[in-house]
Amino acid sequence: MSEFSLRGFEVSEFESRTARLQKVMHEQKVDAVLFTTEPNVRYFSGFFTQFWHSPTRPWFLIVPLEGKPIAVIPEIGATGMAATWIDDIRTWASPCPEDDGISLVAKAMNDLPKKYGCVGATLGIESYLRMPTNNFLELRDKVESKFVDVALAIHNLRQIKSAAEINKTRQICRITNQAFDLIPNYAKTGMTEREICKQFRIDMLTAGADECPYIIAGSGPDGYDSIIMGPTDRVLNDGDVLIIDTGAVRDGYFSDFDRNWAFGSASEETLAAYRATWEATTKGFEAAKPGNTTTDIYNAMWSVLEAAGALGNDVGRIGHGLGMELTERPSHTATDNTLLVPGMVLTLEPGMNYAPGKQMVHEENIVITEDGAEWLTERAAPEMIIIK
Repeated sequence: MSEFSLRGFEVSEFESRTARLQKVMHEQKVDAVLFTTEPNVRYFSGFFTQFWHSPTRPWFLIVPLEGKPIAVIPEIGATGMAATWIDDIRTWASPCPEDDGISLVAKAMNDLPKKYGCVGATLGIESYLRMPTNNFLELRDKVESKFVDVALAIHNLRQIKSAAEINKTRQICRITNQAFDLIPNYAKTGMTEREICKQFRIDMLTAGADECPYIIAGSGPDGYDSIIMGPTDRVLNDGDVLIIDTGAVRDGYFSDFDRNWAFGSASEETLAAYRATWEATTKGFEAAKPGNTTTDIYNAMWSVLEAAGALGNDVGRIGHGLGMELTERPSHTATDNTLLVPGMVLTLEPGMNYAPGKQMVHEENIVITEDGAEWLTERAAPEMIIIK
Protein backbone atom coordinates (compact mmCIF):
# COMPACT_ATOMS: atom_id res chain seq x y z
CA MET A 1 0.00 0.00 0.00
CA SER A 2 1.19 3.52 -0.75
CA GLU A 3 2.60 5.57 2.11
CA PHE A 4 0.16 8.29 1.05
CA SER A 5 -3.57 8.31 1.62
CA LEU A 6 -5.95 8.28 -1.31
CA ARG A 7 -6.35 11.61 -3.07
CA GLY A 8 -9.44 13.68 -2.66
CA PHE A 9 -12.20 13.00 -0.13
CA GLU A 10 -15.18 10.77 0.37
CA VAL A 11 -18.54 12.33 -0.53
CA SER A 12 -19.37 12.34 3.18
CA GLU A 13 -16.68 15.00 3.66
CA PHE A 14 -18.49 17.41 1.35
CA GLU A 15 -21.87 16.53 2.82
CA SER A 16 -20.52 17.38 6.27
CA ARG A 17 -19.01 20.67 5.12
CA THR A 18 -22.25 21.69 3.44
CA ALA A 19 -24.35 20.74 6.46
CA ARG A 20 -22.08 22.76 8.76
CA LEU A 21 -22.41 25.76 6.46
CA GLN A 22 -26.18 25.45 6.25
CA LYS A 23 -26.38 25.47 10.04
CA VAL A 24 -24.41 28.73 10.04
CA MET A 25 -26.65 30.09 7.28
CA HIS A 26 -29.71 29.59 9.49
CA GLU A 27 -27.90 31.33 12.33
CA GLN A 28 -26.95 34.27 10.11
CA LYS A 29 -30.34 34.28 8.32
CA VAL A 30 -29.19 33.90 4.73
CA ASP A 31 -30.94 31.85 2.05
CA ALA A 32 -27.85 31.08 -0.04
CA VAL A 33 -24.11 31.72 -0.15
CA LEU A 34 -22.29 32.55 -3.37
CA PHE A 35 -18.66 31.43 -3.74
CA THR A 36 -16.30 32.68 -6.46
CA THR A 37 -12.77 31.81 -5.32
CA GLU A 38 -10.85 28.58 -5.91
CA PRO A 39 -10.41 27.50 -2.27
CA ASN A 40 -14.06 28.01 -1.38
CA VAL A 41 -15.41 26.43 -4.57
CA ARG A 42 -13.08 23.45 -4.06
CA TYR A 43 -13.90 23.18 -0.35
CA PHE A 44 -17.61 22.67 -0.96
CA SER A 45 -17.52 20.88 -4.33
CA GLY A 46 -14.24 18.99 -4.66
CA PHE A 47 -13.63 20.68 -8.04
CA PHE A 48 -9.82 20.67 -8.22
CA THR A 49 -8.12 22.02 -11.33
CA GLN A 50 -5.07 24.07 -12.27
CA PHE A 51 -7.28 26.01 -14.68
CA TRP A 52 -7.86 28.67 -12.04
CA HIS A 53 -4.49 30.08 -13.11
CA SER A 54 -6.32 31.41 -16.15
CA PRO A 55 -8.03 34.65 -15.02
CA THR A 56 -10.31 34.96 -18.05
CA ARG A 57 -13.38 33.11 -16.80
CA PRO A 58 -15.41 33.49 -13.58
CA TRP A 59 -16.67 30.42 -11.68
CA PHE A 60 -19.60 30.31 -9.27
CA LEU A 61 -20.87 27.89 -6.65
CA ILE A 62 -24.13 28.50 -4.79
CA VAL A 63 -24.90 26.74 -1.52
CA PRO A 64 -28.65 26.92 -0.78
CA LEU A 65 -30.21 26.77 2.66
CA GLU A 66 -31.24 23.18 1.94
CA GLY A 67 -29.90 20.60 -0.49
CA LYS A 68 -26.69 20.30 -2.46
CA PRO A 69 -24.61 23.11 -3.95
CA ILE A 70 -25.35 24.42 -7.44
CA ALA A 71 -22.45 25.01 -9.86
CA VAL A 72 -22.72 27.81 -12.41
CA ILE A 73 -19.58 27.50 -14.47
CA PRO A 74 -18.09 27.91 -17.95
CA GLU A 75 -18.81 25.02 -20.32
CA ILE A 76 -15.12 24.14 -20.42
CA GLY A 77 -15.38 22.89 -16.83
CA ALA A 78 -18.58 20.86 -17.11
CA THR A 79 -16.99 17.40 -17.32
CA GLY A 80 -14.63 18.19 -14.45
CA MET A 81 -17.44 19.38 -12.20
CA ALA A 82 -19.53 16.35 -13.18
CA ALA A 83 -16.83 14.14 -11.66
CA THR A 84 -17.49 15.68 -8.23
CA TRP A 85 -20.51 15.12 -5.98
CA ILE A 86 -22.27 18.11 -7.59
CA ASP A 87 -25.13 17.16 -9.95
CA ASP A 88 -26.82 20.55 -10.59
CA ILE A 89 -24.37 22.07 -13.08
CA ARG A 90 -25.40 25.06 -15.19
CA THR A 91 -23.04 26.30 -17.88
CA TRP A 92 -22.55 29.02 -20.44
CA ALA A 93 -20.04 29.61 -23.24
CA SER A 94 -17.34 31.71 -21.58
CA PRO A 95 -15.70 34.14 -22.06
CA CYS A 96 -18.81 36.16 -22.79
CA PRO A 97 -18.13 39.78 -21.75
CA GLU A 98 -21.71 40.90 -22.36
CA ASP A 99 -23.05 38.38 -19.81
CA ASP A 100 -20.39 36.14 -18.26
CA GLY A 101 -22.69 33.94 -16.24
CA ILE A 102 -24.43 36.78 -14.39
CA SER A 103 -27.94 36.04 -15.68
CA LEU A 104 -27.54 32.34 -14.87
CA VAL A 105 -26.34 33.07 -11.34
CA ALA A 106 -29.09 35.60 -10.72
CA LYS A 107 -31.77 33.18 -11.92
CA ALA A 108 -30.40 30.36 -9.81
CA MET A 109 -30.44 32.53 -6.71
CA ASN A 110 -33.81 34.10 -7.42
CA ASP A 111 -35.39 30.67 -7.93
CA LEU A 112 -34.39 29.54 -4.43
CA PRO A 113 -36.91 29.80 -1.55
CA LYS A 114 -36.70 33.13 0.28
CA LYS A 115 -36.94 32.39 3.98
CA TYR A 116 -34.78 35.29 5.13
CA GLY A 117 -34.44 37.57 2.09
CA CYS A 118 -30.64 37.74 2.25
CA VAL A 119 -27.83 35.99 0.41
CA GLY A 120 -24.23 35.78 1.54
CA ALA A 121 -20.90 36.40 -0.17
CA THR A 122 -17.33 36.74 1.07
CA LEU A 123 -17.15 40.53 1.01
CA GLY A 124 -15.17 41.25 4.17
CA ILE A 125 -12.09 40.35 6.17
CA GLU A 126 -9.28 38.56 4.29
CA SER A 127 -11.48 37.84 1.28
CA TYR A 128 -12.08 38.97 -2.26
CA LEU A 129 -14.41 38.32 -5.19
CA ARG A 130 -12.86 36.57 -8.17
CA MET A 131 -15.09 38.30 -10.69
CA PRO A 132 -15.14 41.76 -12.27
CA THR A 133 -16.44 44.38 -9.85
CA ASN A 134 -18.86 45.68 -12.46
CA ASN A 135 -20.28 42.19 -12.85
CA PHE A 136 -20.84 41.90 -9.12
CA LEU A 137 -22.61 45.26 -9.06
CA GLU A 138 -24.84 44.04 -11.92
CA LEU A 139 -25.48 40.75 -10.09
CA ARG A 140 -26.41 42.63 -6.94
CA ASP A 141 -29.01 44.55 -8.92
CA LYS A 142 -30.42 41.41 -10.55
CA VAL A 143 -30.72 39.32 -7.40
CA GLU A 144 -33.95 39.96 -5.53
CA SER A 145 -32.42 39.37 -2.10
CA LYS A 146 -29.96 41.58 -0.22
CA PHE A 147 -26.25 40.65 -0.28
CA VAL A 148 -24.57 40.41 3.13
CA ASP A 149 -21.01 39.62 4.17
CA VAL A 150 -20.30 36.11 5.46
CA ALA A 151 -16.50 36.14 5.12
CA LEU A 152 -15.71 35.68 8.80
CA ALA A 153 -18.23 32.86 9.13
CA ILE A 154 -16.60 31.01 6.23
CA HIS A 155 -13.14 31.52 7.71
CA ASN A 156 -14.37 30.16 11.03
CA LEU A 157 -15.93 27.13 9.35
CA ARG A 158 -12.89 26.28 7.25
CA GLN A 159 -10.37 26.69 10.04
CA ILE A 160 -11.70 23.55 11.77
CA LYS A 161 -10.12 20.72 9.79
CA SER A 162 -11.41 17.18 9.50
CA ALA A 163 -9.20 14.20 10.24
CA ALA A 164 -8.75 13.66 6.50
CA GLU A 165 -7.62 17.25 5.99
CA ILE A 166 -5.19 17.05 8.89
CA ASN A 167 -3.70 13.87 7.45
CA LYS A 168 -3.03 15.62 4.13
CA THR A 169 -1.21 18.42 5.94
CA ARG A 170 0.74 15.88 7.98
CA GLN A 171 1.89 14.18 4.75
CA ILE A 172 3.10 17.35 3.03
CA CYS A 173 4.90 18.42 6.21
CA ARG A 174 6.74 15.10 6.25
CA ILE A 175 7.71 15.53 2.60
CA THR A 176 8.97 19.04 3.26
CA ASN A 177 10.96 17.87 6.30
CA GLN A 178 12.67 15.22 4.19
CA ALA A 179 13.81 17.81 1.65
CA PHE A 180 14.97 20.25 4.34
CA ASP A 181 17.05 17.48 5.94
CA LEU A 182 19.00 17.02 2.70
CA ILE A 183 20.12 20.64 2.39
CA PRO A 184 23.29 20.31 4.55
CA ASN A 185 24.39 17.46 2.25
CA TYR A 186 24.77 19.71 -0.80
CA ALA A 187 24.58 23.37 0.21
CA LYS A 188 27.98 25.00 0.42
CA THR A 189 29.70 28.32 0.05
CA GLY A 190 30.02 29.39 -3.57
CA MET A 191 26.45 28.34 -4.36
CA THR A 192 23.71 30.89 -4.87
CA GLU A 193 20.41 31.08 -3.01
CA ARG A 194 18.71 30.18 -6.28
CA GLU A 195 20.85 27.07 -6.83
CA ILE A 196 20.15 25.76 -3.34
CA CYS A 197 16.41 26.40 -3.66
CA LYS A 198 16.31 24.71 -7.06
CA GLN A 199 17.68 21.48 -5.60
CA PHE A 200 15.39 21.85 -2.59
CA ARG A 201 12.39 22.07 -4.93
CA ILE A 202 13.54 18.99 -6.83
CA ASP A 203 13.88 17.05 -3.59
CA MET A 204 10.37 17.97 -2.46
CA LEU A 205 8.90 16.94 -5.80
CA THR A 206 10.86 13.69 -5.72
CA ALA A 207 9.58 12.98 -2.20
CA GLY A 208 5.96 13.36 -3.29
CA ALA A 209 4.98 17.04 -3.38
CA ASP A 210 2.71 18.04 -6.26
CA GLU A 211 4.06 21.56 -6.45
CA CYS A 212 6.18 24.01 -4.50
CA PRO A 213 4.67 27.41 -5.31
CA TYR A 214 6.30 29.25 -2.40
CA ILE A 215 10.04 29.08 -1.79
CA ILE A 216 11.77 32.18 -0.50
CA ALA A 217 15.36 32.60 0.65
CA GLY A 218 17.22 35.31 2.47
CA SER A 219 20.88 35.46 3.38
CA GLY A 220 23.56 37.81 4.55
CA PRO A 221 26.66 38.16 6.69
CA ASP A 222 25.71 36.73 10.08
CA GLY A 223 22.02 37.40 9.38
CA TYR A 224 19.31 38.41 6.91
CA ASP A 225 17.00 41.39 6.65
CA SER A 226 13.96 40.00 4.78
CA ILE A 227 11.83 36.85 4.86
CA ILE A 228 9.59 37.47 1.83
CA MET A 229 12.01 38.05 -1.03
CA GLY A 230 14.34 35.83 -3.07
CA PRO A 231 15.76 33.46 -3.85
CA THR A 232 18.33 35.59 -5.63
CA ASP A 233 21.65 35.00 -7.33
CA ARG A 234 23.50 36.07 -4.20
CA VAL A 235 26.47 33.76 -3.54
CA LEU A 236 26.78 32.22 -0.07
CA ASN A 237 30.04 33.01 1.72
CA ASP A 238 31.69 32.01 4.99
CA GLY A 239 29.90 33.68 7.87
CA ASP A 240 26.56 33.92 6.08
CA VAL A 241 23.20 32.88 7.52
CA LEU A 242 20.57 31.45 5.17
CA ILE A 243 16.82 31.07 5.73
CA ILE A 244 14.55 29.12 3.40
CA ASP A 245 10.80 29.32 3.96
CA THR A 246 8.54 27.14 1.88
CA GLY A 247 4.94 26.31 1.18
CA ALA A 248 4.71 22.99 -0.63
CA VAL A 249 1.49 21.27 -1.69
CA ARG A 250 0.22 17.72 -1.91
CA ASP A 251 -3.37 16.98 -2.88
CA GLY A 252 -4.35 20.60 -2.37
CA TYR A 253 -2.99 21.12 1.16
CA PHE A 254 0.02 23.22 2.18
CA SER A 255 2.94 22.91 4.51
CA ASP A 256 4.46 26.20 5.65
CA PHE A 257 7.65 26.28 7.66
CA ASP A 258 11.27 27.41 7.45
CA ARG A 259 14.78 26.42 8.41
CA ASN A 260 17.97 28.42 9.14
CA TRP A 261 21.64 27.53 8.61
CA ALA A 262 24.98 29.24 9.08
CA PHE A 263 27.92 28.71 6.73
CA GLY A 264 31.35 28.26 8.31
CA SER A 265 30.58 30.08 11.54
CA ALA A 266 28.05 32.29 13.29
CA SER A 267 28.32 34.89 16.02
CA GLU A 268 27.07 34.17 19.51
CA GLU A 269 24.48 36.92 18.98
CA THR A 270 23.02 35.05 16.00
CA LEU A 271 23.18 31.67 17.72
CA ALA A 272 21.38 33.14 20.74
CA ALA A 273 18.66 34.59 18.50
CA TYR A 274 18.15 31.17 16.96
CA ARG A 275 17.88 29.57 20.42
CA ALA A 276 15.34 32.20 21.43
CA THR A 277 13.07 31.58 18.44
CA TRP A 278 13.36 27.82 18.93
CA GLU A 279 12.42 28.14 22.59
CA ALA A 280 9.57 30.46 21.63
CA THR A 281 8.03 27.70 19.52
CA THR A 282 8.23 25.45 22.59
CA LYS A 283 6.30 27.96 24.68
CA GLY A 284 3.85 28.61 21.85
CA PHE A 285 3.20 24.88 21.57
CA GLU A 286 2.56 24.64 25.31
CA ALA A 287 0.00 27.45 25.07
CA ALA A 288 -1.70 25.91 22.02
CA LYS A 289 -4.57 24.07 23.66
CA PRO A 290 -8.36 24.21 23.60
CA GLY A 291 -9.78 27.05 25.66
CA ASN A 292 -6.77 29.28 25.09
CA THR A 293 -6.62 31.85 22.30
CA THR A 294 -4.29 32.86 19.52
CA THR A 295 -3.32 35.80 21.70
CA ASP A 296 -2.26 33.37 24.45
CA ILE A 297 0.03 31.73 21.88
CA TYR A 298 1.34 35.16 20.87
CA ASN A 299 2.03 36.20 24.46
CA ALA A 300 3.79 32.92 25.24
CA MET A 301 6.13 33.28 22.27
CA TRP A 302 6.66 37.02 22.44
CA SER A 303 7.62 36.87 26.13
CA VAL A 304 10.55 34.61 25.19
CA LEU A 305 11.65 36.87 22.35
CA GLU A 306 11.32 40.00 24.46
CA ALA A 307 13.39 38.44 27.26
CA ALA A 308 16.02 37.57 24.66
CA GLY A 309 16.35 41.23 23.69
CA ALA A 310 14.12 41.42 20.63
CA LEU A 311 14.20 44.89 19.10
CA GLY A 312 10.84 44.28 17.43
CA ASN A 313 9.09 42.14 14.86
CA ASP A 314 8.46 43.47 11.34
CA VAL A 315 6.23 40.54 10.29
CA GLY A 316 3.11 41.76 12.10
CA ARG A 317 2.16 38.36 13.52
CA ILE A 318 3.98 35.28 14.76
CA GLY A 319 1.89 32.51 13.24
CA HIS A 320 -1.37 31.85 11.44
CA GLY A 321 -3.82 29.28 10.12
CA LEU A 322 -2.83 26.78 7.44
CA GLY A 323 -4.66 24.45 5.07
CA MET A 324 -5.85 24.74 1.46
CA GLU A 325 -4.13 28.12 1.41
CA LEU A 326 -0.60 28.98 2.47
CA THR A 327 -1.92 31.38 5.08
CA GLU A 328 -5.42 31.31 6.53
CA ARG A 329 -7.12 32.89 9.49
CA PRO A 330 -6.53 33.25 12.38
CA SER A 331 -3.37 35.25 13.19
CA HIS A 332 -1.25 35.05 16.32
CA THR A 333 -1.23 38.69 17.40
CA ALA A 334 -1.62 40.65 20.62
CA THR A 335 -5.26 41.41 19.77
CA ASP A 336 -6.61 38.52 17.63
CA ASN A 337 -8.05 36.49 20.53
CA THR A 338 -9.45 33.67 18.38
CA LEU A 339 -10.53 30.78 20.60
CA LEU A 340 -8.54 27.60 19.99
CA VAL A 341 -10.57 24.46 19.31
CA PRO A 342 -9.61 20.94 18.21
CA GLY A 343 -9.00 20.63 14.48
CA MET A 344 -7.27 23.98 13.96
CA VAL A 345 -4.07 23.65 11.94
CA LEU A 346 -1.69 26.48 12.79
CA THR A 347 1.84 27.68 12.30
CA LEU A 348 4.08 28.85 15.12
CA GLU A 349 6.28 31.55 13.60
CA PRO A 350 8.18 33.54 16.19
CA GLY A 351 10.45 36.15 14.68
CA MET A 352 12.61 38.90 16.09
CA ASN A 353 14.85 41.72 15.00
CA TYR A 354 17.91 40.95 17.11
CA ALA A 355 20.23 43.57 15.64
CA PRO A 356 19.87 46.43 13.15
CA GLY A 357 19.13 44.86 9.75
CA LYS A 358 19.09 41.31 11.15
CA GLN A 359 16.08 39.06 11.69
CA MET A 360 15.67 35.53 12.96
CA VAL A 361 12.43 33.72 12.12
CA HIS A 362 11.54 30.14 13.00
CA GLU A 363 8.40 28.28 11.95
CA GLU A 364 6.72 24.95 12.68
CA ASN A 365 3.25 23.51 11.95
CA ILE A 366 0.87 22.09 14.57
CA VAL A 367 -2.73 20.95 15.01
CA ILE A 368 -4.89 21.61 18.06
CA THR A 369 -6.10 18.35 19.64
CA GLU A 370 -8.62 17.55 22.36
CA ASP A 371 -6.08 17.99 25.14
CA GLY A 372 -3.32 20.13 23.65
CA ALA A 373 -1.51 20.15 20.34
CA GLU A 374 0.43 17.83 18.02
CA TRP A 375 3.50 18.68 15.97
CA LEU A 376 2.87 18.15 12.24
CA THR A 377 6.45 19.05 11.40
CA GLU A 378 9.53 17.33 12.73
CA ARG A 379 11.06 20.10 14.79
CA ALA A 380 14.25 21.82 13.74
CA ALA A 381 17.43 21.20 15.72
CA PRO A 382 17.57 23.25 18.94
CA GLU A 383 20.95 24.64 17.92
CA MET A 384 21.52 26.26 14.53
CA ILE A 385 23.17 23.87 12.08
CA ILE A 386 26.49 25.21 10.83
CA ILE A 387 27.43 23.96 7.39
CA LYS A 388 31.22 23.60 7.14
